[in-house]
Amino acid sequence: MSPPGAGSYMLHIVLTIVQFISCASIIALVLIQRGKGADAGAGFGAGASGTVFGARGAGTALSRATAVLVAVFMLNSLALAYMGTKKAEAPKSIVDTAGETAPAASSPLILSVPAAGANSGAAAAPAPAASAPAAGSAPK
Repeated sequence: MSPPGAGSYMLHIVLTIVQFISCASIIALVLIQRGKGADAGAGFGAGASGTVFGARGAGTALSRATAVLVAVFMLNSLALAYMGTKKAEAPKSIVDTAGETAPAASSPLILSVPAAGANSGAAAAPAPAASAPAAGSAPK
């Protein structure tokens, strides 16, 4: 049997992994894409300036993939923020749980106290105090 917060913990781990992968993918896609200034260079003879896919190829596919990954990243960020604001259950210690697991059908404990004169003498007298060493005598 798993603890009460185990499902939430696993979901948090999965969302964090998705966040990392989407972030790394967005960075890679942005670095692969061609900047707006590359069009000016193409007009002056630098035909395939800058990208692996050529002057025009795969520009819209990369733009769409970036937009989809940005949407995944934003929704995932909102989900992680929501999970972070939920109040976490305080961890329980042994002292907290000790009262919850009382014995089921136990008889009440009855303590008997002896009468005042039943044990006269030996236990009532205090023990003699140890005598202090005489002044001026050193331990040997």
